[in-house]
Amino acid sequence: MREIRSTPARLLVADDNKVNRLLLARSLELQGHRVAMAENGRVALEMLGREPFDLLLLDMEMPEMTGFEVLEHMARDAQLRDLPVIVTSSLEGIDHVVRCIELGAEDYLPKPVNPVLLKARIGASLEKKRLRDQQKEMVRRFATRAVAADLDASGFALGGKHVRATVMFSDIRGFTAMVDAQPPEVTIELLNTYYTLMFDAIGGQGGVVNQMVGDGLMAVFGAPLPLPDPPRAAVNAALEMMQMLDLLNADHRKAGKPELRIGIGIATGEVVAGYTGTQDRATYTCVGNTVNLAARLEAHTKEAGEPILVDGETSRALGGALAAKTLGTVEIRGRSQPLEVFAVVA
Repeated sequence: MREIRSTPARLLVADDNKVNRLLLARSLELQGHRVAMAENGRVALEMLGREPFDLLLLDMEMPEMTGFEVLEHMARDAQLRDLPVIVTSSLEGIDHVVRCIELGAEDYLPKPVNPVLLKARIGASLEKKRLRDQQKEMVRRFATRAVAADLDASGFALGGKHVRATVMFSDIRGFTAMVDAQPPEVTIELLNTYYTLMFDAIGGQGGVVNQMVGDGLMAVFGAPLPLPDPPRAAVNAALEMMQMLDLLNADHRKAGKPELRIGIGIATGEVVAGYTGTQDRATYTCVGNTVNLAARLEAHTKEAGEPILVDGETSRALGGALAAKTLGTVEIRGRSQPLEVFAVVA
């Protein structure tokens, strides 16, 4: 039989009957678990808020706060709703069992609890928790913090919604020629270093990098999680990206390596944001005119000779907080009317 856990699980027993509490805790300790006890639901919730536990064994009929109230509270708490709960109760009737399961309990065992059955139920619940924790870790590893938080709070569903956000596109100038002139391992190392710096600047301002294609990236500020001032966050991130690039280029000059130049385009407005793809493979992204405009502004940095270009919406949102100069109205490819474009002074 496969061992469920290599380290002892941390269990919490909540029961107002002291004898039941002590005997159950003793039985669980003999099975190799570490056990803490709470004399009622209120104390149990306080302990769950202070300490990490792997599983809760919960009685229903308790003073101050019943087991039902504990389950209701846990269902509303993003930190507790995935904690496995096994109800142990003397309450009879299928209605009570159904209500507990609907409130999120993993299982319902009537008192007196069969110790063999309880051991099996605990083992199965801990294994489910291990798999859920593993899945969350995979999400955190391969998704941004904001996307992981959104998935944890709202769950996964294909589809989108209209949100007001600021979109950024960035691209390395002359990267293709650079790739042709150096070994592939040097190129990959350069990209890894570059993305480490850019991700830090963008993430530090609350942005989400949701696309990387070669040497280019797309980032969103204000989705999936809201920000108090997405335009300012995006421009601050762009300025920090330029500062980090200056430091990287200083190291490159000392080592005799080619320097990097980037262009950044930023636009603010309504986008359609959400998860696209299939149930098996999906990504969080944004589409719409604002996204297209940010991409066009990034491309226009080459003609304008300016590293950071923003649209009028972004410039107005800044309200003079950051220095920007107008380039006048510019014909932007893909736009029917000329648009006023601003260059951020780094």
